[in-house]
Amino acid sequence: MLKNYLKYLLAGLFFGFVLVKSEVISWFRIQEMFRFDAFHMYGIIGSAIIVAMISIQLIKKWELKDSTGTPITIPPKDSSQVVRYLAGGTLFGIGWALTGACPGPLFTLAGAGYEIMIVPIVSAILGTWVYGLLRPRLPH
Repeated sequence: MLKNYLKYLLAGLFFGFVLVKSEVISWFRIQEMFRFDAFHMYGIIGSAIIVAMISIQLIKKWELKDSTGTPITIPPKDSSQVVRYLAGGTLFGIGWALTGACPGPLFTLAGAGYEIMIVPIVSAILGTWVYGLLRPRLPH
């Protein structure tokens, strides 16, 4: 069983290495982006969007399955939920600007020795737990 998870651990380590080397975890680079002082982060985000678009098209074309054999399905976005998407995106952006990191690099930053990143990691976990408690009462 542990052997099955080894490939995911290696993929995560590789992804963390790429984040460090591309300076995506650099607080300076993130602030530079939010101040519109440099193209660096926009180029990386744009590249990620292109890779994601191609990947989604390949998943659909080849009808790929996940690791358990279940077909991967990507439901369309509900266009009537625009306000919800804008609110969520705005909240995400505010958190990103305040911490200097989006959720993925938080773990990379903690692993790179920035112990203060434990605070947003614990906060994100706590927020997810609170959402799980409130989800039945929220409009979906």
